Amino acid sequence: MNDVKGAAALRATLVFNLGTLGALASDRFAARVEAIGLKPKHAGLLAALDAGSGASQQELATRLGVAPSLIVALADQLQELGAVERVRDPEDRRRQVLTLTTEGRLLLARCAEAAEEADAELTAGLSDAQRTALTRGLSALGEQQVPR
Repeated sequence: MNDVKGAAALRATLVFNLGTLGALASDRFAARVEAIGLKPKHAGLLAALDAGSGASQQELATRLGVAPSLIVALADQLQELGAVERVRDPEDRRRQVLTLTTEGRLLLARCAEAAEEADAELTAGLSDAQRTALTRGLSALGEQQVPR
């Protein structure tokens, strides 16, 4: 008797399928946002800024779980595009707060359109009910993974 599991067992796992599809989805989204001059990390920072009031670079790094130097680099690039602005906090002059500009909101909307196009392409073979179930299931899994 052979106890070694093979490729079929691997392909039957959720993590393998999510990883494979995640890589494909990431590549498709990246290609679409790169067409508008951004990278997925720029889209993530724009979305984080849109999700709340202005935040310091340090707060954003903590919230997104990345190095502060990455936020600084992304913010520099987005500022050059006119998508974000840095404002000194009047209560703490050492602190710079990032906020979205009108251009930033337009770029974020274009990123959302790019994501929706990638979604449609990826799920083209699913029925509406399957697409809805997949979206709900992935949302529920995502919410369960967020540290509280």
